[in-house]
Formats: sequence, C-alpha cells, structure tokens
Amino acid sequence: MSLLDYPKLQEKLWYEKLDNGLEVFILPKPGFTKTYATFTTRYGSIDNHFTPPGGETIRVPDGIAHFLEHKMFEEPEGDIFSTFASQGASANAYTSFDRTVYLFSATQEVAANLDTLLHFVQNPYFTDENVEKEKGIIVQEIDMYRDNADWRVYFGLNEAMYAKHPVHIDIAGTADSVRSITKEMLYDCYYAFYHPSNMTLFVVGGVDPEETMAQVKRDQAGKTFRSGGDIKRLFEEEPAAVHQKKREIILPVSLPKCMFGFKDDPGEGRDAVRYELTSKIMLEALLGSSSALYQSLYDDNLISDGFGHEFNTGPGYAFSVIGGETRDPDELVRRVSEAMYAAAASGIPEAVFERTRRKRIGAMLRMFNSPEAIASEFTRFRFKGGDLFRAVEAFESLTLDEVNARLREHAKPEQLAVAVVRSKPS
Repeated sequence: MSLLDYPKLQEKLWYEKLDNGLEVFILPKPGFTKTYATFTTRYGSIDNHFTPPGGETIRVPDGIAHFLEHKMFEEPEGDIFSTFASQGASANAYTSFDRTVYLFSATQEVAANLDTLLHFVQNPYFTDENVEKEKGIIVQEIDMYRDNADWRVYFGLNEAMYAKHPVHIDIAGTADSVRSITKEMLYDCYYAFYHPSNMTLFVVGGVDPEETMAQVKRDQAGKTFRSGGDIKRLFEEEPAAVHQKKREIILPVSLPKCMFGFKDDPGEGRDAVRYELTSKIMLEALLGSSSALYQSLYDDNLISDGFGHEFNTGPGYAFSVIGGETRDPDELVRRVSEAMYAAAASGIPEAVFERTRRKRIGAMLRMFNSPEAIASEFTRFRFKGGDLFRAVEAFESLTLDEVNARLREHAKPEQLAVAVVRSKPS
C-alpha cells in the first residue's frame, strides 16, 4: 500500500492496485463520523459501440448502461437497498455519459456496508423476468423526464450540437431502445465493463486505512473474474459544425428556458484536466455572479438566480452550457454571445482573471470538507488522467494568456447552438 501525501492540503491518501487490476483509494478523515464510499466503473451512456477484450465488436441499445445500473440492485433474495438500510446506510447510484457510480454513506457498520457494496456490484443477477419488469419502470422514467423542462432543454442543446456522437442521446435511452434490451446484452456489457481493472473504489471518512485495505483485499482474493483487458470504444466521426443552430421544444412553462453554448474540439493529446480547468475559469470570469455581464443581465430582468454555466468534456466531446429561465431567449443569447466575442477580441482583464482564479481555488478548498464531493470528484479527475488533490496547484499555475487563448478558441459564432423550451412557438 502506497501513501500519497499532500501536505499543502493536509491530506494523506492511501492507494493500492490489486492483483486483479482494481484501484483502491482510502482517504482517512480523523474526527469525521460519516464514511462515504464509491465503486465506479469507466462505463457510461456513450459506450454503446465497442470491442470487448478478446471479443468481437458489438453495438448495444441506447440506455443500456443506465438499465444495467438499475438491475445491479436486484438479487435473488431481494432488493439490496433494504440490506443497506438494515445496516444503517444510505445507498444510491447514477450513470453519466462516461461513468457509472455505486455508493453508500454510513455512520455505523462501515465494514458490513463496504462488503455489501463490493458484493452486489460484483454479482450480477439478470433473468428474463426481472429484465422485462424493469423495462416498464424505465420507460415510465423516460416519459416522466419528457415533461421535465430542465431535462429537455439540456438534451435539446446536446441534440442541436451533436449529430453522430452518442452524447446527444438521453442517458436513459428511448422507450424503443429500452424495450429491445435483453438479459444477454446486459451480461455482455457487464463482463466487458465491470471487470475490476476498469473500476475504482474510493473510501473516505473515519476509517482505518490499513484495516479497510485488508478487508478489500480479502474480499477480492476470494472472487474469480473473467480475463480483463483493453476495451476499444468506437464512435462515428462527428462533424466539426453544430448539427442544428437552434432547437425549440414546446412544453407548458411559465417562462421560457434557454440553454446555449459552444461546441468545442477536445482534440487528442491535450492535458484533459488543464483543458477543463482553463475552460471553467474562462466561463466564470465572464458569466459568474460577480461579473459585470451577469449584473447587467440581472438588472435588465433577463436572468434569475438560476442562471448558470458549465463545461462538459469527455471521450470525443466538449461543450459549454450557459443559460436558465428568461423572459427573452433571443435577447439573452445575443447579449451573452456578443460579450463573449468582444472578450475574445480584447482579452479578459488580469484583475478579473486573478479574482476568478482565487474564487475557484477557495471553492476547491472548501470541497475537501465534504466526503461526498471528494469521492465523486476524485474518480472523475482520475478517469481524465488527473489528480483531484493536485487541482489547486493546477489552478495556481494557470496563466491569463492560457485562459484568453482558450476563450478565442472556444467562442466562435459558427460553433454556437441554442435550445429553448417555451409554451408557444416563437
């Protein structure tokens, strides 16, 4: 077991890569009563076309990663949630574009809950009957989200930006794709992506690292797994241009919801973490709540407190998301995009850059008081080839020239796409 020491953050992280390839990280937090654990596979909704280790290329229905996440909680003896509850723990899971995460938080019986987490994620139980039953549940979930304006405007933007890359497809899939999923497909995906060598376990809280690592090693030593290896993920070539400049969705809403952003090129060979951090500082400097643009939009009643921004990047995709509820989507898009083009031409002022960087560093330092945030963010950084505990150093090393170059690269009129949810056609 190796010790990764971060004296600047006063954190000590214990790490070991087990014989089966599983990476285990343990962050002791003396004095914390809550322990939080995540068991994460590098497998998300975009992984619908791949070549498994030693196998032949297959294409699976959209939404299968999310479907698989649902089914993992069912075992012959019943629902695993009840087991966690009986041990005083709260459990959950979620699927994103590129990850599936299983987790629990507990203040008692941590060892028992960790055993339960490892057991159910590494023991799939799919039958024709329980797969058919789950289809109806997930189709209902998809139908529910079709009436959710926030969800629809977000994926409306993705659909406007991307023509080929599966990031434009709803994480849950469609009713038709879900109905086509079979037990055999689930097992194919499970054995391809749930091998320990494609997974990471992270435990943070009031735990003893040596005892916890010994527990995990005993558990893994008692299990056998199919041979692992590299998974080849296959994506159709995505055009550089946006698929559709504007997408409009009609739903009963009191005020229109507008999201817009710029389709980016993640490129190959980039430092993925630095690329993301630079992009986030760029957006925060221009659009954050302390910016002059934000204040002018707020004073003119074009935005509310729900206005925000984010930057998303992963295998083969990258894009900004800007917006919220607004009385005038066209005016909001015009004001923000013109301000970004002007800033790209003139550059972000150094004082604004420094203030924004300090703000991001402060938020990062506060995050280390939250076991939940640490566990989620650590794995996300890890899967991008980075280290969450070096993020503060990365922020400190960023330069104004880098951020301005990133802005010029990003804010291009031809890469802008817009999605609007409104109650009547414009």
